[in-house]
Amino acid sequence: MAMAGGGGLNRSSSRGQMPPQELLDDLCSRFLLNVPKEELESFERILFLLEQAHWFYEDNSVEHNPNLKSLSFKDFTSLMFKSCTALRPYIAHLDDIYKDFNNYKFRVPVSGAIILDDTYERCLLVKGWKAGASWSFPRGKRNKDEEDHTCAVREVLEETGCDVSTLLNLDDYIEVSIGQQKVRLYIITGVKRDTVFAPQTKKEISEISWHRIDDLLPASDDAVSRGVNGMKLYMVAPFLTGLKAWIATHPPVLYQKSEASARGTVWKAKNSSSSGAPVENPVARAGSDAQHVDNRPGRSFRNFRFDTASILQSMEASFLRS
Repeated sequence: MAMAGGGGLNRSSSRGQMPPQELLDDLCSRFLLNVPKEELESFERILFLLEQAHWFYEDNSVEHNPNLKSLSFKDFTSLMFKSCTALRPYIAHLDDIYKDFNNYKFRVPVSGAIILDDTYERCLLVKGWKAGASWSFPRGKRNKDEEDHTCAVREVLEETGCDVSTLLNLDDYIEVSIGQQKVRLYIITGVKRDTVFAPQTKKEISEISWHRIDDLLPASDDAVSRGVNGMKLYMVAPFLTGLKAWIATHPPVLYQKSEASARGTVWKAKNSSSSGAPVENPVARAGSDAQHVDNRPGRSFRNFRFDTASILQSMEASFLRS
């Protein structure tokens, strides 16, 4: 599908009004003008900043003003390129910039965690927000210069509300390569049964639940798979063989079975596009005392010169005029 700026739009709501120029200027100032210069040295970094601006727009601006139009990231990027004086000269190259950015995103290393219950029979999975979303281990992309374990702790906290920093063992991890992307998941045990799970980010996670590991089989190298009950999984199957091997050599400590260890869902959003009915389950307790992605290379935009200095000057001039 052609993207905004050079063609069609994608997944934006047909209802609502477009964001006013004043709001776009504020987003440009907040997320582009006031960042370190090294963050503006490539279009990949600029689009990561625009991604943050898009999340802010959807999670704050649209939520506080329902009359505003909800925009896909493609449409939002196109709008920002048209609205921001510094980015406007590159609007003709937006198709290639966006394509290269998507290819780059799926080469960024990912870290996260496999959180086991006290029986080692179940693990914690999170479900994405959008309709038809898959279940996956809590994980996310590493920030620039971020260590794997630091990223894992941050992502688990953001997606589940659980701080595993004191439970993470640097040597207990499984690492696989999915396409061009390295994914490292740390195996976490010792999460207390009374842990309250709830994501700290908006409109990213719709449900958090314990799942039997045997229900996630079969293991395979495929990023997208289905469990024995037909449940859609993403980035789960490639880790199951390693996880089973780890459990076989690390038997769980003695535990006392309880009703809690048989529970599934521990958190569910009241409203999300991935669930039919607006329901929020009571928080269960976790312990007792204790997408397919097209990675084909597109035509590179690097054959034209990216002048960081001129963009910075243009941004500064735009900021002074505002």
